[in-house]
Amino acid sequence: QVQLVESGGGLVQAGGSLRLSCAASGSISSINRMGWYRQPPGKERELVAITNGGITHYGDSVKGRFTIFRDNSKNTVDLQMNSLKPEDTAVYYCYANGELISWGPQRFDSWGQGTQVTVSS
Repeated sequence: QVQLVESGGGLVQAGGSLRLSCAASGSISSINRMGWYRQPPGKERELVAITNGGITHYGDSVKGRFTIFRDNSKNTVDLQMNSLKPEDTAVYYCYANGELISWGPQRFDSWGQGTQVTVSS
């Protein structure tokens, strides 16, 4: 009922920048948490950055290099990634949770399909 569509991944050299975008659509009443996770090759999924009610949390490895931008009016979230390192190589997933438009309270918890980011050394 809620779809998250990511864009902006690709191949970049170390030290470069990329910007990821994610748009949520569907029967959305409100979004609480919205942000980004990533899964490096052979590793578990980890937090990159997430916002909730104006509060933002970043993963320790990206602090000072990545910035998250959320537009509540458009249900979008962007991730500006600067000073990229080879260890940032991963599939990046958009995540959102919140409430659906329905007769009674109904929550959603959704993931995007993922977008590949590859940083070459």
